[in-house]
Amino acid sequence: MSAPVVIVGAAMGGLRTAEALRRAGYAGALTVIGDEVHAPYNRPPLSKDVLSTVVSHEAVAFPARAATADVDWMLGTRVTSVDLDAHTIVTDDGTVLPWRALVIATGLRPRRLQLPPIAGRHSVRTLDDAMALRGELVPGARVVLAGSGFIGCEVAATARKLGCEVTVVSPSVEPIVRPLGRLLATELRRRHEAHGVSFRLGRTIAQLDGGNRLDEVVLDDGEILPADVLVEAIGSDCNTGWLASTDLDLRDGVLADPAMRAISIDGRVRDDVYVVGDIARFPNLMFDDVPRRVEHWNIPTDTGKRAGSVLGAWLADDGTYAEVAAQRFTPMPAFWSNQFEVSLQAYGLPGLADPDGIRILAGDIAAEVIVGYFRGERLVAVVGLGLKAALLPYREQIAAGVG
Repeated sequence: MSAPVVIVGAAMGGLRTAEALRRAGYAGALTVIGDEVHAPYNRPPLSKDVLSTVVSHEAVAFPARAATADVDWMLGTRVTSVDLDAHTIVTDDGTVLPWRALVIATGLRPRRLQLPPIAGRHSVRTLDDAMALRGELVPGARVVLAGSGFIGCEVAATARKLGCEVTVVSPSVEPIVRPLGRLLATELRRRHEAHGVSFRLGRTIAQLDGGNRLDEVVLDDGEILPADVLVEAIGSDCNTGWLASTDLDLRDGVLADPAMRAISIDGRVRDDVYVVGDIARFPNLMFDDVPRRVEHWNIPTDTGKRAGSVLGAWLADDGTYAEVAAQRFTPMPAFWSNQFEVSLQAYGLPGLADPDGIRILAGDIAAEVIVGYFRGERLVAVVGLGLKAALLPYREQIAAGVG
């Protein structure tokens, strides 16, 4: 019997790749390995609406589809290493598994503060993380957020709505300023402050005090913040440790070509190894040929579908592989965020904009507004606070490569 296709990573990217492989006609053995015990689920709501309710797998689980009913799901299992020449992987219990083709979908893990462990510290990446945090977000709890990106601000808003006292600590000059720029970042801080969220910007956390349980957070300027809960949202690292012995290009994730095929450090493209999701660094020809990692919510789905279709053609060996792999792949990056009354929707890559290329396209910054991000004369991203229907023409402009 032929060795299976093995997908390492059982989150959205791995699931969508498995579904795409079946749609592409691959009917052979297919194994998906994930280190969590839960079946695939939707992560973005964990720091948004789901966190404000009863957190459960049922609330975020993806529906099971008939196409993947025969997939061998190895959950609660971690892959520790891979041999690309021998076509084998090793799991945390020492099991050696062969593979015919490999899909890398191991995603990210939350970065943590380099401080001693203490009860009350949390991150928000997995369902279990969210469950643990939700139990501590009780009225009157003193919550400190380390980090002012999207996750930090979303959790801050949720905690405040649940009756917690909330302070956000960040070295940034404004919350979410790196992806959105100063214009929107300043307005989002104003809205958070109007709801009672406090900010300590340009500051970092130097020390945690409290014995067996967190009681105080000490900042780098000596200020002491009372704290029952610390949520660390200071960024993520790529889960590439299990790939360390390979010759793949692991500089910022795993390098892939537009067909999502992995690329070695010497530039060799592998037909039997694919990369999907947040961990994939690939060129999106909608913008240019520079490989980038994109951590937007739709990328695991889009790259999973792409990898599944290309890999399916390679496995079929019916003469269509070269044609399928050469098809233009230009996924539209998209993300969304809910913070208090703010419903934020975005398309494109705001980070590509020139420093002076951010301007209001429609609406009022203090109410509902659409902000455009330009590189030269070209619109490369658009962000709306409300006005969702009005965003769609701008989305089409980004896809068409016009201003």
